[in-house]
Amino acid sequence: MGTSLLITAVLVLLVGTAVKGCPPSDKAALLAFKAALHEPYLGIFKSWKGNDCCKKWYGISCDPTTKRVADINLRGESEDPIFQKAHRTGYMNGTISPAICKLTRLSSVIIADWKGISGIIPPCISSLPFLRILDLIGNQLSGEIPFDIGKLSRLTVLNIADNRITGRMPRSIANLSSLMHLDLRNNLISGTIPQNFGKLRMLSRALLSGNRIYGPIPYTISYIYRLSDLDLSLNRISGPVPESLGKMAVLATLNLDGNMISGKLPATLINSSISILNLSRNAIEGNIPDVFGPRSYFMMMDLSYNNLKGPIPKSIASASYIGHLDLSHNHLCGAIPAGSWFEHLEAASFVNNDCLCGKPLKSC
Repeated sequence: MGTSLLITAVLVLLVGTAVKGCPPSDKAALLAFKAALHEPYLGIFKSWKGNDCCKKWYGISCDPTTKRVADINLRGESEDPIFQKAHRTGYMNGTISPAICKLTRLSSVIIADWKGISGIIPPCISSLPFLRILDLIGNQLSGEIPFDIGKLSRLTVLNIADNRITGRMPRSIANLSSLMHLDLRNNLISGTIPQNFGKLRMLSRALLSGNRIYGPIPYTISYIYRLSDLDLSLNRISGPVPESLGKMAVLATLNLDGNMISGKLPATLINSSISILNLSRNAIEGNIPDVFGPRSYFMMMDLSYNNLKGPIPKSIASASYIGHLDLSHNHLCGAIPAGSWFEHLEAASFVNNDCLCGKPLKSC
């Protein structure tokens, strides 16, 4: 009798571990997610049939061992044959159902470029412990970033650009200790950049342009030693440019165009690792620091539409390279220095100053 019980127990165990398809709870969650959306042109949800949501359901992939849903990858702009056959990009409306949060093993959620998906980011998204990628770019999402988004300790990509997100950046965003790519561009986000933003030590790109962010640039940003791309353009940021930004080891792009930044141009920016520097359309004043040298290598330097005065520094001729230079619409005066790479610059780079002269403007 004991032997037959043991055999039965082993059989039950074997049947329990032989996972054939996605669990019914995952399938039900996906169908509830689908029910809140309407995709009229491509029929991408027509494949969502049958009991096994891991098998040929468009945009769905599962963990090969557990058969739990691991990835939702639905892009409205794709080179997938469905899109090529239809000769169009995707369009979808509806909302992102909180049912998505029942898929507790999700690693990536990509619901991007559908143009018509509205409603809020479900707050429960913060409870998905394995989430690494959250990409909701190019929709009509509104409401605020979930206040406890910082609970997503494994998140490496947060992209909610090109939506209608409002409210402030939550303080908890600085707790995203694995975050490498942050893209909040072109929303209606207001408030200040959190003072603790510098805690994002893994961050390499911070793209916050085209919002309503105000207040100063926190000096703590310079603690993010991996940061290579910082774009705060087209906001309402005020105060000076922190000198510490010019001392960052790998910062290559700094775009602060179209803000209310004042104070002087930090000399540290001239001999830094920055190769694209855009400080146009601000209220920066004083002289351009005369500290150019062999470390000064700029693909682009745009200082136009500020209140800079004095001469263009002679040391600019010793910069190793300047590809595009725009000093127009300031109060600069004096002779434009001669330099080998100055020869390709046009008059538009220097117009609307107080009294600049020399090639490519009129001679002094």
